[in-house]
Amino acid sequence: MGNRHSSSVSPIQDKRHRINLIKPGSHVEPPPSQNDDATRAYEAFLKSFPEYQKTWIIDTLRRTDFSRLERAGENYVDYMGGAQHPESLVRVHGDFLTQSVMGNTHSVSNRRAREAVLSFFNAPPWYTVIFTANASGALKLVGEAFPFKEGSTYVLGADSHNSVHGIREFARRRGAQVHYIPSTSTGGFVTSTAQDLLRTNRPLSSSTHSLFALTGQSNISNAKNPLSILEHATSLGYYTLLDAAALAPTSVISLTETPVDAMAVSFYKMFGYPTGVGALVVKESFLGVLERPWFAGGMASKLHEQFEDGTINYLSLSAVTDGLRFLTAYLPFLPLRLSCLTRFLISSLAQLRHDTTGTPVVKILSRLPSRRLKFIGDQSDSGSTVSLIFLSPTGEMLPNSFIEYIATTQNISLRTGCMCNPGGAAALLGIQDFMGRLSCGTIVGNELGVVRISLGLGSDWGDAWRVIKFAEGLGRERSRTAWWDAWTEVPIGRAV
Repeated sequence: MGNRHSSSVSPIQDKRHRINLIKPGSHVEPPPSQNDDATRAYEAFLKSFPEYQKTWIIDTLRRTDFSRLERAGENYVDYMGGAQHPESLVRVHGDFLTQSVMGNTHSVSNRRAREAVLSFFNAPPWYTVIFTANASGALKLVGEAFPFKEGSTYVLGADSHNSVHGIREFARRRGAQVHYIPSTSTGGFVTSTAQDLLRTNRPLSSSTHSLFALTGQSNISNAKNPLSILEHATSLGYYTLLDAAALAPTSVISLTETPVDAMAVSFYKMFGYPTGVGALVVKESFLGVLERPWFAGGMASKLHEQFEDGTINYLSLSAVTDGLRFLTAYLPFLPLRLSCLTRFLISSLAQLRHDTTGTPVVKILSRLPSRRLKFIGDQSDSGSTVSLIFLSPTGEMLPNSFIEYIATTQNISLRTGCMCNPGGAAALLGIQDFMGRLSCGTIVGNELGVVRISLGLGSDWGDAWRVIKFAEGLGRERSRTAWWDAWTEVPIGRAV
């Protein structure tokens, strides 16, 4: 059954047109709620980063689609965990559902969503899209169906999400060897080291299938790995898999330029809504190599449907189409904007000192950007994530649970722990040997990890400023002591 909509033009397209008519530079004054201290700091920021003003369109977006953040007094800096949803996207989807008759499961919106995904990632005609619950589901699909056997190799970086690590269990059960590319102290890997390891363990024959999984961008270390290494792996006989869950929200990915065999993404990380929908963007020829361990509905239909487990979330697919259209309008501005904000945040935090001892308040562990962006459309060599630990006046690490509790009381949404990336966390903290001795399944909690601050689609200068002011409070003996006393009085087990 198809679907019907009363308008031939998406309301999101209408909204984007209105935004383009707003005069550039309308963002240069801080919101009225900011005090004189913030106003002076903002003016100093613009002098240091004049290129930030080129991204005025995102400030307009913040006031329209993310105004609830100001209304709620919430400082959201966990975009690596999940993007905030644009309010217009939810309204458009709600209108679509109330005006449409949807059917399971071959509706027009399903086809349009697949076409939108392929177009967004500039995929050649031999790619298709398999909708999954999330990026983890897409990675699991490859892991469970890849024809590992004795003589096969699975190569991955130590600084990878657990969903990438988890594929090793499928590989080992079938007798394949697993080899890790070691992480640097700031995440990612040294390209020459990766190339040597891939060459040493390359497939010995075309009948022995081996897999190389690349993390495009680390969700904890802020490192971006060079996508060019995928072509190198292919030349050595590997099939290639790209985990783009952390990369896709703020970076341009072209499958024409980077013809990886399969790529996993989650749409809620890209534009916040809908949750529960991800995708494996994959070459049809690669699907012919995979061996599904079971079957469900749709097995006798089109090739991509043979890999979708039963009924997909078809009511949400129109939101994916509109979300991709929405992100297309703003993605060119994000690298420049987030580069300015990330550099400002890092430099400001690094300068903070305790008022009693003059020692640093924070220790930044994640990778720093190596070059400064100047123009719209430039692509950054790192992400917009800052992973750090907070230090006491005597240099000891303050408990992550304390930081998270106090941040919550200040309406700051950040994240603590290993971020489902134990290899990356271990590299940043310098505890690889300790982490390697832990048995599989060991629960370590949030204390063994970092504090992660991540910026994204809806971020503005005020978000970074409020994090800095929060960190300043931890550097003042009086406020830190008061916060510590409040934290220690919370009974163990009480939700905060």
